[in-house]
Amino acid sequence: MNPSIIFDFDGTLAVGNGPVLAYARYAAEAAADDYLTRVAAELTIYDQGESRFRDGYDVVGTLAREDGVDEITLQAAYQHSRTHLGTDDAPVSPAPGLLDLLQSLDPGIRIILATNAPGEGIPALLESWGLTDRFAATHFTVGKPVGLEPILTAALADGPVLSIGDIFAFDLAPAQALGADTALVGATAHTSPASPTLRGATLADLAPDIHRWAASALGASASPLSTTPHHTSTER
Repeated sequence: MNPSIIFDFDGTLAVGNGPVLAYARYAAEAAADDYLTRVAAELTIYDQGESRFRDGYDVVGTLAREDGVDEITLQAAYQHSRTHLGTDDAPVSPAPGLLDLLQSLDPGIRIILATNAPGEGIPALLESWGLTDRFAATHFTVGKPVGLEPILTAALADGPVLSIGDIFAFDLAPAQALGADTALVGATAHTSPASPTLRGATLADLAPDIHRWAASALGASASPLSTTPHHTSTER
């Protein structure tokens, strides 16, 4: 039996508005003159936990559509932001507390990445942060929320699961519905009306609770009374 922690990427493992602003700069070529100013204002509101938007990408895309920017242009703008992920054009940083958390978690906890983002740039970032070998599986272009369900189902067959992300509807609601534990992190963690198992502004804030969850999950997995069927994963 192997407990699993499933992490989202943008806003969870990686923080900073660099990729979002790269997306906005490209979209701005087809938007109104004050578009970037409005994007910056909304991002500030979002970072304060008071936004009507889902995340920074939602800010950029929604405001662009309101300016009449077409979907082909927006898709090209988004792809541009992903292609340049981690460069000077779209910088990001490991989330506060991430490196210490993953290095200190018991090796019996499987660490899984599941993101709606494409794979461009993410493996290279994880390698530069020294985290490549810590992930048992990585999943890109998942298609959350529905696309997260088979990943959760497979993990739950192998032990307790904690799903961690910054968008409750995408990252946590499917997990909660299947009986997994959840942790909401980021700007909306303390203002969201949702009911995750854990919540905190940063992974550093959540680390003590995550360690307690891991210890409990490992204890439950080791219990001879456990009746959860064993599932052998072929993922790496």
